[in-house]
Amino acid sequence: MSELVIDDAPFSDSPVGTGRLIVVSNRIPKSNEVPAGGLVNAMHEALTGAGGLWIGAADPTEQALDGLTKIGSGDYDRATFAITEAEHIGYYLGYSNSVLWPLFHHRPDLLDISESEFEAYAAVNRRVARAIASTVKPDDLIWIQDYHFLMVAQELRALGIANRIGLFLHIPFPNPTDVMALPQVAALSSWLAAHDIVGLQTMRDVTSANEVLRHDPKAQVLRGGKWLRENRTFSVLSFPIGIDAEKFAKTAEAARKPDLQLADDAPLLIGVDRLDYSKGLVQRFEAFDDYLSRRAKGDPRPTFLQIAPPSREDVAAYQEIREELERTAGSINGAHADLDWTPLRYVRRHVDRDLIAGLYRRADAALVTPLADGMNIVAKEFVAAQDAEDPGVLILSHFAGAAEQMDAALLINPFDKRSFSDAIDRAIHMPLEERRERHQTLREGVFEKDIRWWTDSFLARLSQVRP
Repeated sequence: MSELVIDDAPFSDSPVGTGRLIVVSNRIPKSNEVPAGGLVNAMHEALTGAGGLWIGAADPTEQALDGLTKIGSGDYDRATFAITEAEHIGYYLGYSNSVLWPLFHHRPDLLDISESEFEAYAAVNRRVARAIASTVKPDDLIWIQDYHFLMVAQELRALGIANRIGLFLHIPFPNPTDVMALPQVAALSSWLAAHDIVGLQTMRDVTSANEVLRHDPKAQVLRGGKWLRENRTFSVLSFPIGIDAEKFAKTAEAARKPDLQLADDAPLLIGVDRLDYSKGLVQRFEAFDDYLSRRAKGDPRPTFLQIAPPSREDVAAYQEIREELERTAGSINGAHADLDWTPLRYVRRHVDRDLIAGLYRRADAALVTPLADGMNIVAKEFVAAQDAEDPGVLILSHFAGAAEQMDAALLINPFDKRSFSDAIDRAIHMPLEERRERHQTLREGVFEKDIRWWTDSFLARLSQVRP
């Protein structure tokens, strides 16, 4: 293996045990600003505590060379691997987000299968593996994040890398029926087996993964729940991701109060999601429409604020959901709005994270109602942001991973429009004492199992593996 030199500046050592933590994710903050939301913010919080090296994708270029480019340092180092424009289309927009994403979110009907796109995915995974191999030291822990890099560990093993490698999937895991739609289904078990620990969000996901592995004649379950496949022993375990609850609570408390120009008695409902078909946004709008249609005469007039910044706009399925949402929002306001009241406010752009924290604290209810989701940390952020003396109500889908930990929320089936709208009515009219009781239970879980708990739990298990 060739020795890696990056801008003549070596990576700093940062102990996890006696080695570094090397994290790999597709997205990586390109500046020194604290990243907002989702996986990227979670990894920033994790690495700020653990230190080490964070590797992510560079902006696409015409030609992709091997190796890493250092882009920052501080509490941890940051570096990027190269990717071409064609690979971005095939690896990211194609196989990652037009095959793996819909499949793992239980939508095999949306798969857009192309052999060339899988070849791009494999090529990028091999390049990432070579980049890691060129900088890894014997005691380093390698922590791979999400579905963009399912093949990296297998490629590392082929290069002779014996380090402890963990994979964490932030998305759900497909069931044995859905997974058959994957053209590379025969290889999936070998991809998983190349890791020492496969981390999933929920026990439901662990059950699905175990069922998929049971269909592989080369995989054998061992005592204690471990798996053996072709002389490799590995574990599939649940590590539900948390947030930096203390920090987010302080941010929400200090945030400026947004001027929404609502009447004093007007309830505010909020939803914050990426614009994605897995988030159940159309079903959410339709349930709110049903609530408005049945709202008792004389009840306060609620406002539902949905923030849904677009993502992956080059993927056809995302264009379709955007158009459907816009039609539905217009129809709802056309039917129910008044001269001084717009019941649905739909914001299709990024909103600053601090402002969102303030909106959570102001809101009387949050609608976190995906059709399929690995965790959905919006549920946890909403709870952390609340004033414990006068908290809002969390309406949470059974299909969010967060539902396994947050059963004190109002749990709903987003496909059942009538019961969903009933939950909206119940949240708006819930007595203060019940709101406090539910919030206290939710808050304890969010603060106890926070981002540091998640990081420490995963890395502790990975560190116990005998390389």
